[in-house]
Amino acid sequence: MFTSKGGETVYMIYKALTYGLSPFINLHIRWRMFRGLEHPLRWPERLGQPSLPRPHGSLIWFHAVSLGEGMCVIPVIKRCVERRPDITVLMTTTTASAFEVLKPLLPSDVIYQEFVTNYLEKHRAITTCQFAPVDTPVAVNAFLQYWKPCALVLVENELWPNLVLGASANGVMLALINARMSIKSFNNWSRPVVRLLASLMLSKFSLILPLSNIQAIHFQLLQAPPFIIKFSGDLKLGTEELVDMRNMEDLKENIAGRCVWMASSIHRGEEEVMLGVHRALMQKHPNILTIIVPRHPHFGREIAFNLQKKGVNVALRSDGDSLTSETSIYIVDTLGELRQFYRLTPIAVIGGSFMPGFTGHNVSEAAAAGCAVLTGQYVGHFSNMVTAMQRLNPLSIMQVRGGLELEENLDKLLSSPEILEERRLAAKRAFHGLSNGVVENVWTLLQRHIFRNKSLQL
Repeated sequence: MFTSKGGETVYMIYKALTYGLSPFINLHIRWRMFRGLEHPLRWPERLGQPSLPRPHGSLIWFHAVSLGEGMCVIPVIKRCVERRPDITVLMTTTTASAFEVLKPLLPSDVIYQEFVTNYLEKHRAITTCQFAPVDTPVAVNAFLQYWKPCALVLVENELWPNLVLGASANGVMLALINARMSIKSFNNWSRPVVRLLASLMLSKFSLILPLSNIQAIHFQLLQAPPFIIKFSGDLKLGTEELVDMRNMEDLKENIAGRCVWMASSIHRGEEEVMLGVHRALMQKHPNILTIIVPRHPHFGREIAFNLQKKGVNVALRSDGDSLTSETSIYIVDTLGELRQFYRLTPIAVIGGSFMPGFTGHNVSEAAAAGCAVLTGQYVGHFSNMVTAMQRLNPLSIMQVRGGLELEENLDKLLSSPEILEERRLAAKRAFHGLSNGVVENVWTLLQRHIFRNKSLQL
């Protein structure tokens, strides 16, 4: 009782502060829009103002903060549309880049025209995409009053007090799927006063699906009710393998016969490691092509400029540069094409993992595409995924300690088709072994614990 009352007191202070700061937050959103960090036309959605009409009937709200979380929840949304065509699905995201990539992947829009047309004719479902409101009382309340969701499904770690407690006060069922909490976040939420607010928020959920046992312990230590914690597997292993490659045919022809490897999700500082490896490999493999996909697309132009100053033959995808036999480095500074490029290259090095303080990136997309997968030592919350895949097949994911070890292992893969094929097959088999049934598990648990709401029952 004391914990609950203490949490409510802390929340009232938080609510008052965010209410008082609302004018400044609104100005900040406008400033971000002028800097190109918010959508130029739909930025008012961040203030709770809708841009689309609300369809009649029950509505489920899925929220994923950015691209990675959004990609992993799309299969669950498609399952929802398929199994419950009577329900409208609303998906929100926070970043403009995620919005542009995810919107065409939702069932109501066309990415594979024949599939989606037949899909919608069969299921007659409606899916809507919006930006999520900022966590101020006015924005959240305006959003909730307009959309009136019956349930809110949050992805990974989106614990915002006004959002969670405002939704609960409006009778919205709450679920947190693929739930994770970094050590830093856990320590922050464990502080004496803040812990009371965390406990209050977690008490409002009907379902929490943690990524691992360690994550489950984190949530329980913050006093999440044990009976709401269930396990379903990692949704990032539920990657859909159907990828449209029609716009990649020319590239496929241009790289045929060359030694190709790709460094994806590269952060600032890691490009020097990858370029050093590229220079060393050129001595043994003169026809090598290195594909670099920076984590943040705008960083790609900077890399290309520095390479061009050194006389390196580099092509930049956003400029439409041709990839010729003389091109040694191809920089992919575009959004939404990573899965296509994984299917073009036999080897993928996953960045965000080669420098202390980094936390890795999703290795399963490369494994699903049949790449030989390498990553650094700093994989953060992806360590559970890496360990699970290595446990299934030790050859599936190769972790290296730095540039020299990366160079040695890439040289082996490029020099031996047999070793390369063995690694590629091991990664794909490990992915299939872990991904089987994950989406269905999540859907079953949502149906059991969230769709018991009377307004969502058939």
